[in-house]
Amino acid sequence: MISFESDYNNGAHPDVLRRLVETNAQQSQSYGFDEWSESARKKIREACQCPDADIYFLVGGTQTNATVIDGVLTGYEGVITVDTGHINVHESGAVEACGHKIIILPSHDGKMSADDLQDFHTRFYADPVYEHMVIPGIVYITFPTELGTTYTASEIERIYDLCQQYDVPLFIDGARLGYGLMSSTCDFDLPWLARHCDVFYIGGTKVGALCGEAVVFPRNNAPRHFFNIIKQHGALLAKSRLAGVQFDALFSPLSTVVGGFPANTPLYFYIARHAIDMAMRLRQLFIERGIPVKDSPSNQQFVVLTNDKIQHLRKTIAFETWEPLDTDRTLCRFVTSWATTEADIEALSKALKCL
Repeated sequence: MISFESDYNNGAHPDVLRRLVETNAQQSQSYGFDEWSESARKKIREACQCPDADIYFLVGGTQTNATVIDGVLTGYEGVITVDTGHINVHESGAVEACGHKIIILPSHDGKMSADDLQDFHTRFYADPVYEHMVIPGIVYITFPTELGTTYTASEIERIYDLCQQYDVPLFIDGARLGYGLMSSTCDFDLPWLARHCDVFYIGGTKVGALCGEAVVFPRNNAPRHFFNIIKQHGALLAKSRLAGVQFDALFSPLSTVVGGFPANTPLYFYIARHAIDMAMRLRQLFIERGIPVKDSPSNQQFVVLTNDKIQHLRKTIAFETWEPLDTDRTLCRFVTSWATTEADIEALSKALKCL
């Protein structure tokens, strides 16, 4: 069975595992003070061009989202996101469990519109009794989105300008950040992103690591006692080396020129580019068979399949059904990763020919 179910159903990239094995016998400090975490922070600051960035390593995406949002907000504040936002649909009410309301805006192919955000704030503060309501305290977007789409620089810039106007931080969920940055539609880089938000994270779990996310407050702007907040949320690794070693490896440069990348390119971006390349080949297979595919430049591809095709394809290929479109058609998701091989794509091609 070949699986395109997710980008975290394999272990870790071999270079990451190699570093874990090589450092295994060495003793270290814990709770983020180990030498590899320090080295990873230095490399991430350089990659982001943010020498004063506060960087913390957390265990996973849900913990990261809930911890950052709770750490930034006061008890009477809520978080603005779109209806398809990950914190709204796939995190079991983790944000609400912290006591914060999720304020919903409509999504546009998974994205937040600056016009909708402006309209919300205009209407909210025009209400003479707004102080009786949940105050909007942070804006949350994902890059790429839950539907695999990406924001342009101008779209993020407009959202960030509004956040600054209303003194509301912008938080970018980067669980799949590498795939967004390496997509063909992305017109900015990591340093630009770091300048146009107040906090973001670099996803490791879905981009080559066993686990772990790197939270970046780019301008030394982490909330007070954020370390304590992380621990309170159960998101702090005692053996912090587990995340430190992995991110140190992910942000180490390639030793040789690979696939047109400069020799100093961090492994993280090479991993992401490989997944994108595989996703575009996967996408083309469906197009060639006349099967409808949603517009997505990322490693997530959304395909419209009839229910009988789903049953036939599932005999040899694992993938995720996303949502029913009508009584006979279902939107399905196929995801690539660092582990996707030429043989996997060929197996899918063979299976599609039998439909």
